[in-house]
Amino acid sequence: MARLLHNLLLLTVRLTIKVRVLGYWSLIYGYCALCTAVALLKLWWSILIRPTTTFQWAIRETPPACLNDTSLGTHCYVRIKESGLRFHYVAAGERGRPLMLLLHGFPEFWFSWRYQLREFKSEFRVVAVDMRGYGDSDQPLSTESYRLDYLVTDVKDIVEYLGYNRCLLVGHDCGGIIAWLFAIHYPEMVVKLIVLNSPHPSVLADYALRHPSQLLKSSHFFFFQLPRLPELMLSINDFKALKSLFTSRNTGIGRKGRWLTTEDLETYLYAFSQPGALTAALNYFRTVFSVLPLSQNEVRSPVLLLWGERDAFLEQEMAEACRIYIRNHFRLNIISGASHWLQQDQPDIVNTLIWTFLKEGEGRKIYRN
Repeated sequence: MARLLHNLLLLTVRLTIKVRVLGYWSLIYGYCALCTAVALLKLWWSILIRPTTTFQWAIRETPPACLNDTSLGTHCYVRIKESGLRFHYVAAGERGRPLMLLLHGFPEFWFSWRYQLREFKSEFRVVAVDMRGYGDSDQPLSTESYRLDYLVTDVKDIVEYLGYNRCLLVGHDCGGIIAWLFAIHYPEMVVKLIVLNSPHPSVLADYALRHPSQLLKSSHFFFFQLPRLPELMLSINDFKALKSLFTSRNTGIGRKGRWLTTEDLETYLYAFSQPGALTAALNYFRTVFSVLPLSQNEVRSPVLLLWGERDAFLEQEMAEACRIYIRNHFRLNIISGASHWLQQDQPDIVNTLIWTFLKEGEGRKIYRN
C-alpha cells in the first residue's frame, strides 16, 4: 500500500511538472504570436502612411568622431583561445590597477559607459567591452552561440586574459543579467557586483509570470524570438524604432536626464546598421528562455542595485525582490526621474553612488589581485 501511494505521488509530481513546462512554453509561443500580429499591423500602417520611405535605411560607413575620443580610453582587442572569438574593448586607467569590468545592454555597446570610463580611471583599470556579437567584437553566426552559459564564460575568459583573477563587475540591462549569472557561478572572481536596471534572473522570470503588467512590458522578449521580423521592424524608416528607444517620451531619457546628442545617437546607428549587427544582438533574447528556471540562484558578493524610477521596461517592485537571493550586503538605490538608460541618463548620480558603494566596508586593498 505504501509503495502504491509513493508511486501515485511520484506520478502526480511528474505530471504537475510536465503541465507547468507545457504551460510555460505555451505562454511563450502564444505571446510570440500576439506580438507578431501587432508588429505586422504596425508594419502595414507604416507602409500606408510612408509608402516611399518605410523600407529605406542606410548603413553608416564612417564612425562618428566621438568613438575615437582619446579621453575615453584606448581601443584594444583580445582573442580568446578557447572560443576563438576576438573581443573589442576600450580601456582607461593604468595597467595593474584593480579591474572594473563594464558589461553593456541592448541596444548598446561599449560607448554607453563613456561617463564611467572617464570617472573611474583615476583609481581603476576600467574596461568597457563589446559583448559577443556587438560592436567590433566577433559575431558568431548561429543563434546557439549566444546561450547565456557561453556569455558568462566570455566574461571569465576576458578577466583572465586581461591578467586578473577577480574584478569589480558592473552590468546594465542584458549585461546586468550576465553579471548576475557570473557572480552566481564564479563568486570568487567578483569582489563587488554593481547592476543597473536589471533584476536577478529568477526574480524577472517569477515576477513576469505572476504580473501581466510586467509581461506586457517584457513583450520585446517574446517578439525577438521570431526570425527576421524583429530585424526588419528595427530597421524600417531608417532605424526609427531604434532611435525612439533612446529619445521617445515613453522609453527614452527623461527631461531631467542628460540627453543624447545627435552625434551620440549616431554612434548607435553606426553600430547597429552594420551587416549582421541586429541579428547578433537579438540572438541574446532568442536563447534566454532555454536556461530558465536557474539551478543556482545565490549571490555571495556585495551587491549595489541602481534602478531608474521611470524604467519603461521593468517594474520597480522587482528591485526589492532581488534581496532574497543575496547572501551578502545589499544596497538598493532608486533614482528619481531616471529612465532605463541609467548610466547615460544620470551619470553624475550613478557615479557618486558607485563611489560610495566601492568605499564601503573593507577598504581599497580588497580590490587588488
